Amino acid sequence: MRQNWAESAAGWVANEAVFDAVFTPVTGAILESARPEKGLRVLDVGCGTGTLLAKSTAAGAEAVGVDISEGMAAAARERVPEATVLVADAQTADLLREAPGSPFDRVVSRFGVMFFEDSQAAFANLRRATAPGARMVFACWRSLDENPMFSLGSARLAERLDPKPESPAEGEPGPVAFADSGRLGSLLEGAGWGEVRIDPLDFTCDYGFNGTDGVEERLGQILSGGVGRLAQEQLRPRVGADEWESLLDEVREELRRNRVDGALRFPGAVWIVNAVNPA
Repeated sequence: MRQNWAESAAGWVANEAVFDAVFTPVTGAILESARPEKGLRVLDVGCGTGTLLAKSTAAGAEAVGVDISEGMAAAARERVPEATVLVADAQTADLLREAPGSPFDRVVSRFGVMFFEDSQAAFANLRRATAPGARMVFACWRSLDENPMFSLGSARLAERLDPKPESPAEGEPGPVAFADSGRLGSLLEGAGWGEVRIDPLDFTCDYGFNGTDGVEERLGQILSGGVGRLAQEQLRPRVGADEWESLLDEVREELRRNRVDGALRFPGAVWIVNAVNPA
């Protein structure tokens, strides 16, 4: 997992503005529940390039980010210099020793908690770093079937790879690890969290945010993702430049077929999770 995110970091950084725009409704839902404000200490798990860190510090909170990827952490530090950003595994790190200070009042995450080897142990470790009554709020993906994000366009590249990459399985570390809300609730309760609430959020992944049709923006994300990187490393040299460009045109055409009112838009389905440390 560490290697995967080390390799993914450059693509996430390059597409930071696109991710932030497309995931605006998710970011808003997290902040609405967490309400970071002056006097609170906030921990952002899997902080990526620092979106929630920037929002938390802008609200006056003291913000600490933790990410397993040095590339992500470096981007977050540059974007939010007033925040503390750790390169560490939130499942096992002593977070209050790594970032000395009072226990955290809030734990937040936007798609950063689904990759732990032992999720219950990770949630317990996060709870140990929080104050009594602290609230954890995070977003995680629901099922693959509900989220074209994981197949639209990229499946056309995946089917040309040999061997073909396996789809992430529900319940295993990966984007849809917590698609089963019942399992997720049991993990959180087993880790000592209380008042667990798991609410669905349906939103639109809108790539027309900047006035274009969004096709090139989405293609850039695909090529910087896992399947896209594999295709460029393995498939592109094998098929040659002309066939590679033809294949990319096929991806573009598939994306264009999903335009709505002139821009690429498709559904997104996540859980917004709330829990409280009762200790």
